[in-house]
Amino acid sequence: MTKSLLIVFVKNLKLGKVKTRLAKTIGNQAAFEVYYELVKITEQVTQTIPIDKHIYFSDLVIEDKWSNEYKTVQQGNDLGERMKNAFKKGFEKGYERIVLIGSDLPDISYKIIKEGIDLLNEFDVVFGPAKDGGYYLIGLTKMHNFIFENKPWSQQNLMEETLKELNIQNIAYSTLSTLNDIDTIDDLFASNFYEQNLKLQEKLKQLND
Repeated sequence: MTKSLLIVFVKNLKLGKVKTRLAKTIGNQAAFEVYYELVKITEQVTQTIPIDKHIYFSDLVIEDKWSNEYKTVQQGNDLGERMKNAFKKGFEKGYERIVLIGSDLPDISYKIIKEGIDLLNEFDVVFGPAKDGGYYLIGLTKMHNFIFENKPWSQQNLMEETLKELNIQNIAYSTLSTLNDIDTIDDLFASNFYEQNLKLQEKLKQLND
């Protein structure tokens, strides 16, 4: 067991259940293909990190993903409760620094995740801000339940409201580089991920012809 833990939240790959905002413009099958590629990137990047990993699926465990890692299902009524329960379980197991990421970030890298973990040696909380006003990474050294409670999930002021509360409670935090996750057609077309993935471009073209 390592002192640091990486938690990865993954939505099960189900048609019509992933990237629903994106699907409104390019269709369910195309959105599925995009998310499939994003999960593949996340799996490849996280497998190279030499710390323990807990993989949390949205509905059911997929055994052929993240081989040899601890896998389970998210528990809770909303995203905040699901993240809170995952962190709580990690701290109960004895981990001292825990970082959680999603699986829809094309620019996630070993360097970013390692920087997040390293910052927890100096700060209580770390965030990777997303351009849409949320965050793609959160790291903690101990539980702060309020971070996950009564928050505007999927809204543009999520990060702002969360940092306000941290400031009020004088909790030391740091932030990483701001990155763009893929939620809309504009996010997709503006990404290097899409520009460099010719196979994905071809698939989407065929689906939308």
